[in-house]
Amino acid sequence: MDDFPAFMKHSANAIASHQQSVGVEGYVFDGIDGSQMAVFQCAKNSSSNEHVHDFDEYFLVIQGEYTLGIQGRKITLKPGDEYHIPKGMPHDGSFTAGTRTIHAFGGKRADRRKPECA
Repeated sequence: MDDFPAFMKHSANAIASHQQSVGVEGYVFDGIDGSQMAVFQCAKNSSSNEHVHDFDEYFLVIQGEYTLGIQGRKITLKPGDEYHIPKGMPHDGSFTAGTRTIHAFGGKRADRRKPECA
């Protein structure tokens, strides 16, 4: 597969564009405990700036390549690789076009895009 199934990309779950890197399309799903899961698909080579979360983050690379920057190291993750980032840990990343990832967040990470006016 080179894309997430259509039901995972419902527009009602689209992440607000200001909360993701340029060229990235993301969709969020909420847990009853305030946690979230999100899927991201990268249309072009890009990166995310260093940032910190007030909750743990876990992610799995499904396709492509994601280079995680954490504690002064660069860790290249390929399909099947996973990583846990403890809350409060500064991190950044870069990724290649076609990269797809699944993330679990121990808190609220993303807001949904506002529906377009008809």
